[in-house]
Amino acid sequence: MFIETEGTPNPATLKFLPGRDVMGARGTADFTTAEDTAGRSPLAARIFEVGEVARVFLGSDFVTVTKTEDADWARLKPRVLGAIMEHYLTGLPAMEGTDGASEDEDFAPEDQEVVEQIKELLDTRVRPAVAGDGGDIVFRGYRDGVVRLHLQGACSGCPSSRATLKHGVETMLRHYVPEVVRVEQVEI
Repeated sequence: MFIETEGTPNPATLKFLPGRDVMGARGTADFTTAEDTAGRSPLAARIFEVGEVARVFLGSDFVTVTKTEDADWARLKPRVLGAIMEHYLTGLPAMEGTDGASEDEDFAPEDQEVVEQIKELLDTRVRPAVAGDGGDIVFRGYRDGVVRLHLQGACSGCPSSRATLKHGVETMLRHYVPEVVRVEQVEI
C-alpha cells in the first residue's frame, strides 16, 4: 500500500492520501481528542495512539493530521503513515455507523430558500477547494444575514483561515446571495 502525503496551508497539518475511500460519500468527521474517537472511528483512534497528534480529520479519500505544537513532522510522519497502513490491513472501517459528526443547523424556516442557495454555493464552489487543502467547511446556520460556518481539518487553526472566510467565502456569498451580510467562523 502506497500512501501519498501533501502539505497544506496549515504548517501543523499534513494531508495523507491512502489511495482508497476513507469516508466516501458519507461526509466528513473531525476529532480533536483521542476520547472523541471511542466507538466511532478505529482509524482516527489508531492515529491518535502514535502520540503527538492534536487533531484527525477524515475526508472522502484523505486523512489530515494536525501535530501538537512541539512535535516534529520528520519523526511523526512515518509513525502516522504506519498507523494508517496498519488500519487498512485490519479491514476495519474508518468510521463505525453511518456518518461523521452531525450537528444541527440553525436557521429560520422562512430562510429555507436563502439557506439552500448558500449550501449550493458552498458545495459547488468552496468545499472542493477546501478539501484540496485537506479540510472541509460546514454550514452551521444563518440568521439576520449572518452565515455561520465551521472549518474542519487542515483549515481549523490555519493562519489563513480567517482571510479565506472574509475575503473569499464572504465576498462570493454576498455577490450571489444579496441577503448575506457577513460570514462568521464558529467552533463546536
